[in-house]
Amino acid sequence: MHRNLTRRALGGLALASAALPARAQPAWPERPIRWIIPFPPAGTADILSRLLAERLGPRLGQPVVAENRAGAGGTLAADIVAKARGDAHTVMMSNFAPHGTSPTLFPNVPYDAVADFTHLGLFGALPMVVAVSPNHPARTLEELLAAARARAGAVGMAYGGNGTASHLIGVQFQKVARVEFTFVPYRGAGPALTDVLAGVVPSIIETLPAAIGHIRAGRLRPLAVSGAARSPALPEVPHFGELGLAAAQGVNWFGFCGPAGLAQPIAARWVAEIRTVLETPDMRERMGQMGFEGTNMDPAFMTAFVGQEVARWRAVIRENNVQAD
Repeated sequence: MHRNLTRRALGGLALASAALPARAQPAWPERPIRWIIPFPPAGTADILSRLLAERLGPRLGQPVVAENRAGAGGTLAADIVAKARGDAHTVMMSNFAPHGTSPTLFPNVPYDAVADFTHLGLFGALPMVVAVSPNHPARTLEELLAAARARAGAVGMAYGGNGTASHLIGVQFQKVARVEFTFVPYRGAGPALTDVLAGVVPSIIETLPAAIGHIRAGRLRPLAVSGAARSPALPEVPHFGELGLAAAQGVNWFGFCGPAGLAQPIAARWVAEIRTVLETPDMRERMGQMGFEGTNMDPAFMTAFVGQEVARWRAVIRENNVQAD
């Protein structure tokens, strides 16, 4: 998952410019910074963005203003940033949707998820959890799969909307496990969880933060997580890999980017400041409470990662004819 100009050509330019007076670089930031959030208020992206923005403002010497611009799978927000090429005062929370799946799910998306952005790092990833209501007979994932294999479509699985991380990882999980669930779409995790808790639908695949409160209260029984390792939040629950489903592994991730053409010193300052904030005890605690794993504030890694995600989910979307809501 992880990733010259010739000296002779530059030599003449260096000699020619040596006699010119050095031109001072403008101070940065010169004005408030616009932090675009591609989802509505109160969700994971919004909470994390605002936590970071309020801590980064004093360090940068300018307010970092969080702005929700939800719609079209995050593409409305991403298009704002893509069109701000070179603007050092416009950044955004990148995500599985606007920078992984929406460029395939939605027609005529006006940006390239890799080339039109300066990708700076991964805040972390949230695995999905496959869970059932407590009165369901399945105590393990294999028991749930056995029920699904016994009669195709007999087991319903709720998820929070077409084209979401829960849907696409669920589709891949179904394929790798060689079973057929009846997927039941809802408009968000809340309504999906409500029906599973009430026994209307027997199982769910949803992000860990959405489900963890119900799991800890005993209202849901977790059977597996979709990451590449066990979650520190649910260390007793196996992950897909150890259950023979490594090809179905997937996470809903959150990263950080600016528009393409961001000056390298400014990009480096962003990375350094965010690393410092993320390493503070209070942010580590908050991120752990939300279920985040795998922070990696490395631009080269993040750029390669986004390209891999676009390619992977494009194949899943097209093979399964997934349509956006």
